[in-house]
Amino acid sequence: MDNMKKIAAFICITTLFDVAFVRAERVDFSHGLLRVSNNSRYLVHEDGTPFFWLADTAWQLIHDLTREEIDQYLSNRAQKGFTVVQTVILAEYGGLDKPNAYGHFALHGKDPSRLDMKDGSNNDYWDHVEYALKKARHYGLYVGLLPTWGRYVTSNWQNGLVDGIFDPANAEVYGMLVARRLHDHDNIIWIIGGDRAAPTDTSRAIWRAMAKGVTVGAAGTEDYSKTLMTYHTSGPGASWWFFNDEKWIDLRAAQSGHGQNSFNWRLMQIGYSMKPAKPMLDLETAYPGFRHGRPPTVATDDHARRGAYWSVFAGACGHTYGHHSIWQMHDPRRRSIASPKGYWYEVLDVPSAFQMGYLRELMESRSFTTAAADQGMILTEQIRPDDYVEALRGRDFIMVYTPTGKRFTLRLGKLKGKTLRASWFDPRNGKTAQMGTVENKGAKTFDPAGEEKLGNDWVLILEVEKR
Repeated sequence: MDNMKKIAAFICITTLFDVAFVRAERVDFSHGLLRVSNNSRYLVHEDGTPFFWLADTAWQLIHDLTREEIDQYLSNRAQKGFTVVQTVILAEYGGLDKPNAYGHFALHGKDPSRLDMKDGSNNDYWDHVEYALKKARHYGLYVGLLPTWGRYVTSNWQNGLVDGIFDPANAEVYGMLVARRLHDHDNIIWIIGGDRAAPTDTSRAIWRAMAKGVTVGAAGTEDYSKTLMTYHTSGPGASWWFFNDEKWIDLRAAQSGHGQNSFNWRLMQIGYSMKPAKPMLDLETAYPGFRHGRPPTVATDDHARRGAYWSVFAGACGHTYGHHSIWQMHDPRRRSIASPKGYWYEVLDVPSAFQMGYLRELMESRSFTTAAADQGMILTEQIRPDDYVEALRGRDFIMVYTPTGKRFTLRLGKLKGKTLRASWFDPRNGKTAQMGTVENKGAKTFDPAGEEKLGNDWVLILEVEKR
């Protein structure tokens, strides 16, 4: 392992000076609509082409941005390798009380059963929604679309007490009207909820009704095989606490939280163990720049990157990134939420935004839809939640993530072949250094370069040697 450590040290030194460009290609919609893979763990296109969910969070995008700003944002995210953008129609801030950038409201008189639509193009709020969807597709992006933010069902994040504008009847009508209006767009992944738990029968009835309405509006009948859908709850929390084996839930989703102490591997491991098996995602985790938690801590690029690898190496079908200034589209025209340090257009190119693309490149360079979490390979005792090491094993590869450069010991022998090619991948710059081969049996210890600390993260890659 000495040579491996020396080469990894060289990569670590060059990280500050030589950052790789994201080389991931844009999504090709010619492969067909998205569906759940045959092993129920991942998303694929209709023709079986794997799809890696790499989302950015832009909750206020539709309500707050002009068309030129939408173009700027979407183009930037496509260049960085994102495949999904999360946003919402009835936004949390101003969704009912303030018009969008063009003076339009989504509803007539805050009535969910009456969409405010006018004849002609570019004349109403819904034309603007469609513009965002069309531009996203132009840039090769799916849209994880929430019909409404959860505050319009329940004002409290967790108690589930219904006090908003929705009831089961108008929620179903609203969902149906929205999906009918957006019927022609094939790049929508529906997300029901909106940062709200659903612990009460009344709140769950509303969300189920909205999911039914969306499906009927999109498919013409209550055929849940025609939509791809999940539920977005408050955090820390998980969709399966309220909706698990329901016919409209295609993906399990969690929200792990935003500060430094977001140890999302725990929620991801629980979700992965649930039955029946379903693809799994963390829809909100550590946001760089967000001061959050008790005691409050500010998350960094390192925390965002750690959360992404923890999610995927726990078996998630991808990951959702977010930045504190971008989710709220903070700019001089609007009141800020929780003191962001920069405007949205100033932080588009922070290191962690590029680094999400490196994760996608890493996964797509292997047969990642064959992969499953395999913590049984790790022989090192794991005591602390913040330096947790995770192992992912595919058909012909093993990848192990250490968020701090902590040395770890693996039990080998699960892949075929006498020897395995070894390399270190640097999540900070997307570069890989080959290390030679290791014998594919027994216990082997691997020691990454650098001081053991947050941010000195590495991925060990072991692969079957091809003849």
